[in-house]
Amino acid sequence: MKFVDEVSIFVKAGDGGNGLMSFRREKFIEKGGPNGGDGGDGGSVFMEADPNLNTLVDYRYTRRFDAQRGENGGSKDCTGRKGDDLVLPVPVGTTIIDAATQEIIGDLTKPGQRLLVAQGGWHGLGNTRFKSSTNRAPRQTTKGKPGESRDLKLELKVLADVGLLGLPNAGKSTFIRAVSAAKPKVADYPFTTLVPNLGVVSVGRFKSFVVADIPGLIEGAAEGAGLGIRFLKHLARTRLLLHIVDMAPLDESDPAEAAATIIEELARFSPALTERDRWLVLNKADQLLDEDRDARMKAVLERLGWDGPVFVISALEREGTEALSQEIMRYLDERTLRMEEEPAYAERLAELDQRIEDEARARLQAMDDQRALRRAGLKNAGVDDDDDFDDDEDDGDGPEIFYVP
Repeated sequence: MKFVDEVSIFVKAGDGGNGLMSFRREKFIEKGGPNGGDGGDGGSVFMEADPNLNTLVDYRYTRRFDAQRGENGGSKDCTGRKGDDLVLPVPVGTTIIDAATQEIIGDLTKPGQRLLVAQGGWHGLGNTRFKSSTNRAPRQTTKGKPGESRDLKLELKVLADVGLLGLPNAGKSTFIRAVSAAKPKVADYPFTTLVPNLGVVSVGRFKSFVVADIPGLIEGAAEGAGLGIRFLKHLARTRLLLHIVDMAPLDESDPAEAAATIIEELARFSPALTERDRWLVLNKADQLLDEDRDARMKAVLERLGWDGPVFVISALEREGTEALSQEIMRYLDERTLRMEEEPAYAERLAELDQRIEDEARARLQAMDDQRALRRAGLKNAGVDDDDDFDDDEDDGDGPEIFYVP
């Protein structure tokens, strides 16, 4: 299944049915009077969060959706049938944006949550409605009102408790394989992970959290280099970031410099995202001797000026991964409890979430604008633009959710 996290669609609510002009005509009854019925209301268009969906691929090729029109009124004062509402299922975590104004219409973050995006047209009135003591045979009717129509942009941000951050080949996919039943592709070349993958980590009885494996960042990602910029927005809704650093890179690069590069790109993409709680995870420790491990860890901490939590693990050998999972679960439980007990803390987190959302959307919109200008320039020059990020070329599997028994 293709992973699609952005689509543009057009929705049209149903028009209201027209009122009917009709008069009662029966044998031996003179001047039967008006009996034209009202039309039916047009159907509305709703978006509904469906927990069984994890991609917007259903809207990739079918991009116009029309609700049913209301039926016209009938004789004998019969009202036309109301048009059926159209309910479009989308994954939980989908943001609906008005493409014309860039206004956020709504955010579907809970299963079953429903949002009205286009109101159906009001019904027209039949001539019976205009009967009065001075107008015994009215010939007035009204037409149904047209239903609302909108161009919408749907953006999916996967909902995960923990997001993985790091360079390609830092061991993010190996980590998610080690702590959950998810099986993302693992290989020794950059950009093995092309789409986000989700894994559900079970920690004890009835306790679990969701971790998201995001494609790796590279230097210049904030300007569109690599793949990570397309999926950094998925980190906006995580509660905790795990910054995974390869302590034994095959190219013998400096782990401290690699870690600093990620922080810089994160800040350029969204300064508010750097304020999200973040833990440092030093991976592939099994590849180093104890003295080398300590020296490299000290260099990374000094380079970053790090004073937060640090974990040394080997995702491949699953050393330290269980203890890390336990600490994550403990952190999430404490965070939830604190939000319930301290309204000011919950308000501060909500404000941070909104800032991250706004900055991420502004950055992505700026990149879209730059890409549009680039395409326009190439088109004027008579050159075909082979855009690596074209939606029609986006392929891959996921995200899939696996549950650990």
